[in-house]
Amino acid sequence: MKKKNRASSAICLTLLFVFLFAPILVLIVFSFNAGKSTVNMSGFSFRWYKSLFTDGAALQALRNSVILAVTSAVISTVMGTAAAYGISKMRRKYLKAAVMTVTDIPMMNPDIITGISLMLMFVFVGSLLRFTESLNFFTMLIAHITFSLPYVILSVLPKFNQMDKSMPEAALDLGCTPLQSLFRVELPEIMPGVVTGGLMAFTMSLDDFVISYFTSSSKFVTLPVEIYTYTRKQIPPMFYSMFTLMFFLILAVMIGMNVIQARDESRQKKRINV
Repeated sequence: MKKKNRASSAICLTLLFVFLFAPILVLIVFSFNAGKSTVNMSGFSFRWYKSLFTDGAALQALRNSVILAVTSAVISTVMGTAAAYGISKMRRKYLKAAVMTVTDIPMMNPDIITGISLMLMFVFVGSLLRFTESLNFFTMLIAHITFSLPYVILSVLPKFNQMDKSMPEAALDLGCTPLQSLFRVELPEIMPGVVTGGLMAFTMSLDDFVISYFTSSSKFVTLPVEIYTYTRKQIPPMFYSMFTLMFFLILAVMIGMNVIQARDESRQKKRINV
């Protein structure tokens, strides 16, 4: 019976992985296709990778996406860490629960509702201030920070809760100021959560389309929005190579997040055993 259960579990797990990763595998394979077909392989070639690095519009869109993702990740990480620190210091349970509920709204709210509401707000504020263009890079930046903040807070806050409360108190007793205790004692302890939250904010921003579509302008277009213009016709094969490179970039980021979490968990276990 146990062998049958193991065999069925292995089959289900295999089918799950095939269902999830077969499309990505097909994409990677055809990014090296010498022809334009997505059905027949004409031969192995780096043709579309060369075409990618000579296409100005695609590279500009990719550059915009990276700039936006890095900027929003840095700002949301700083703001999210500060917010998590403040939430961890709250003593009133009802107030803390209310703040956490409000924090979860951007994450639980459908992207299309968030995107449209932010667009309407930016257009309204822009008309009040009489801007020539209500939507620009900064509106996209604010929008990306808005939906990235909850992920940073939820990554950092558990680290504050897991931290030994006597450590900052001991630092204060030894002569540290509250600010010195925060940067020299507490911040190194929560750093795995900070890094994980920052990487998650980066990947969420790099991947976002719906909110970016509603808050972008014609002068600053991200890669997902640029790719959307090709959906009514056949997507150029050079984008297959770009998707392949982005997949391996995100894969490297996810592996880094797992390594950081694994090291943090082993360190926590060693500390408990000691």
